[in-house]
Amino acid sequence: MNKVFIYLITLFLPATIFAQRQMEYLNRGIVAVPDGKGHVFVSWRMLATDADNIAFNLYRTAENKVTKLNSKPVTAVTSWLDEKADGNQTCTYQVAAIVNGKEIKDDRTYTLKAGAPAYISIPLKTPAGYAPNDASVGDLDGDGTYEIILHQAGKGKDNSQNGITDPPIFQAYTLEGKLLWEINLGRNIREGAHYTQFMVYDLDGDGRAEIAMKTADGTIDGQGKVIGDSTKNYVNNNGRILEGPEYLTIFDGRTGAALYTTDYVPARGRIDGWGGTGGNGRNDSYGNRVDRFLACVAYLDGVHPSLVMCRGYYGRSVLAAWDWKDNKLTQRWVFDTEKGYPDFAGQGNHNLTVTDVDGDGKDEIIYGQMTVDDNGKGLYTTGIGHADALHVTDLDPDRPGKEVFSTQERFDDAGANFRDAKTGEVIWKKASVKAGEDGEGPGRACALDIDPRYKGYECWVAGAGITGLFDCKGNKIAEKTPPCNMGIYWDGDVLSEILNGTLVGKWDYNNSTVTKLFDGKDYDCVHNNGTKSNPCLSADILGDWREEVIYRTRDNQELRIFSTTIPTTYKFYTLMQDPQYRLSIVWQNVAYNQPPHPGFYFGEGMNAPPHPSISIIEQHKNDNAKNK
Repeated sequence: MNKVFIYLITLFLPATIFAQRQMEYLNRGIVAVPDGKGHVFVSWRMLATDADNIAFNLYRTAENKVTKLNSKPVTAVTSWLDEKADGNQTCTYQVAAIVNGKEIKDDRTYTLKAGAPAYISIPLKTPAGYAPNDASVGDLDGDGTYEIILHQAGKGKDNSQNGITDPPIFQAYTLEGKLLWEINLGRNIREGAHYTQFMVYDLDGDGRAEIAMKTADGTIDGQGKVIGDSTKNYVNNNGRILEGPEYLTIFDGRTGAALYTTDYVPARGRIDGWGGTGGNGRNDSYGNRVDRFLACVAYLDGVHPSLVMCRGYYGRSVLAAWDWKDNKLTQRWVFDTEKGYPDFAGQGNHNLTVTDVDGDGKDEIIYGQMTVDDNGKGLYTTGIGHADALHVTDLDPDRPGKEVFSTQERFDDAGANFRDAKTGEVIWKKASVKAGEDGEGPGRACALDIDPRYKGYECWVAGAGITGLFDCKGNKIAEKTPPCNMGIYWDGDVLSEILNGTLVGKWDYNNSTVTKLFDGKDYDCVHNNGTKSNPCLSADILGDWREEVIYRTRDNQELRIFSTTIPTTYKFYTLMQDPQYRLSIVWQNVAYNQPPHPGFYFGEGMNAPPHPSISIIEQHKNDNAKNK
């Protein structure tokens, strides 16, 4: 059979032929939020494994009285506006799925206390001099509810700057606000956006998430045990750490205990060996480019998740894939641009994306302007070079497969580009009109469906004189440029909203302005990371398919989780069971945060989301119930 015929068969075969990906068990994630109008908005998860016509009943318990809120099964949506709730009473909500005529009540209930605010409050034990920064979520105990893993950031320094930093600290909290553990990475890990990427995921399929991080001598795990030699101090006079052992550690999500530690791959090698063809092309010997780290989780065999830890992107780039099984890390492969891929050097971003670009059921890693195949071989490189922003999904539904929208920073060809995710073919580009203050191209970019008049995702950038809004074909459709940081599904339609700083806004495409829907500032919340203006996390962690957003309070003593109270007429399964979206939440904390995207076209004129080929891990559900 010739190769072309095999390729065409592969391209058009349904996704159900692929082996099923192991994914975490999730309960219904019910949440109840006062809507500010005297009512309570309740929503819950539809699961990807549910039948499309699944129905639900909803119950409220107040003062020991149980009330069924719906007179007939709820079928069109997974939400309910409780107009008869008494805000002076504490109410507990529970949802039940109706399967084959049988009611199955979910284990999770949600209690809304009398006079509760319009957010979930998580009091923090923030160390003195620290502030909450990036967060991730994972089910640490296997009960189907996420816990929050939080990076508490002290005094930090960018790689380009000298200076002593504080040790990075990580804490785990339940949604009820209980502190589970604290990990201190120690003085031999520098604090800053590019040094510590924390991966939270169930890596071995036991139903409970692990935490993976780069560690060093003096790291203290969640049980107080030290990794390596606590007496060692490798910080030089410039505050940099350019010698000493580097480790990779897997931590137990329940206890924070270090389960396994091995050498970090790749090692530093030559300190001046990590610059080169990307960005501004400069090498350095003072420790900037050698300490640029990225990380992700990918299903490289299509069934089991692998951990991928990375180093470098301005020049030499190395990605090391690991499998965690039977309490041991085994190296799957190492991709190194110095070993047969010179054209791939200098193509990495301050971020990455994981998705299946070639339709074989296995994930590829889109590492800026290059893509690494599931087998650790280079798939393609565009040669465009390093940049700051990256968006990947089915941006243009008229084209087969997925597309990539990114900026480009190099001095001779700065701007933005739109390419085919599978082949790397550049479909269109927008050149910078002028250089930025540092002589580079635009630093930020967005790709979201915000204008229903044009099919597909709209694209725009910030900086370098490129103004306006472009459709997915590259045509300019508006002269004004929307805010350019993150996106979020918040209101009731299928268009994305703009998430910028603490503001959730709706793009008014008729007047090219942003209409406020929500602002965390109204609740004494602030955003993180300066001009990057991102929350601690945005993700679909509760309720229906819309996304939640987590901010820190101004005094750094609390996290506040906000969930929309806007009714919708759409019923979709939780985005956390779309494979690409779920892995996007894992890497969201990496370097320059980017918004998550599902692995299918989500926007005006969309089809029903495809059902992913997944198998749910439930073996610890009963164990967890016994232990409560």
